[in-house]
Amino acid sequence: MIGLELRRARQALGFPPVEKANDDGLLAVGGDLSPERLLVAYANGIFPWPSRHTPLLPWFCPSPRTVLIPGRISVSRSARKTMRRNPFTMTYDRAFAEVIRACATVPRDDGGTWITEAMIDGYIRLHELGFAHSVEAWNGDRLVGGLYGVSLGAAFFGESMFRLESEASKVALLTLLDQLEAWDFDLVDCQMMTPHVQRLGAVEWELERFQSELERTLGRETRRGPWARTKTNKTAMTATPAHIARCQPSTNDS
Repeated sequence: MIGLELRRARQALGFPPVEKANDDGLLAVGGDLSPERLLVAYANGIFPWPSRHTPLLPWFCPSPRTVLIPGRISVSRSARKTMRRNPFTMTYDRAFAEVIRACATVPRDDGGTWITEAMIDGYIRLHELGFAHSVEAWNGDRLVGGLYGVSLGAAFFGESMFRLESEASKVALLTLLDQLEAWDFDLVDCQMMTPHVQRLGAVEWELERFQSELERTLGRETRRGPWARTKTNKTAMTATPAHIARCQPSTNDS
């Protein structure tokens, strides 16, 4: 499977063992954002997080790791009501470049953005290769929310999300989780805990468990290429509380 092949290429791409990450999760600095390096990084639970404070590219592998399990989420009554209203037209992979550029404009605590032009170019290339995907929320012909991330095996690695209208990013994430459950995905890597994913029932796994689960799910076939909505289990609209950013919304959607 391509996911396991990429995982085995860690040393060849110069990444240290993930156990070498410091207390903040920083594992390495340097390198580029080529498709090969990005895919090998994700296959090993590593992700880039550029900083305006250094010209070198930082790579992180934090522990504990925040994950959502499709089919085992907690959805509030108000969120279920919103989903039943179908307030937006939802699509996949229709406007990836627009989504990532919109995510780059989301205000951050330090006034900057970690989604640099190099990041945008790198992930657009991953999208063209069929590994990076977006979910879009539309009001008519206007893009009002969405998210993007990377998929390998039966894992989705969430990167960022945005909204221009109330609840658009929340609906995008719930739509994705519902679809991933229908496709029998194992996990969504949210990287770090945020109030939003915590309310959805996100859990934290220590490094050893995360890496074990990641290796297992990479042994499954990668759903590569443009995604399209298929019949789902409607989990996002019917789920009851259960224990199951950069999956990080721009506001406190709940």
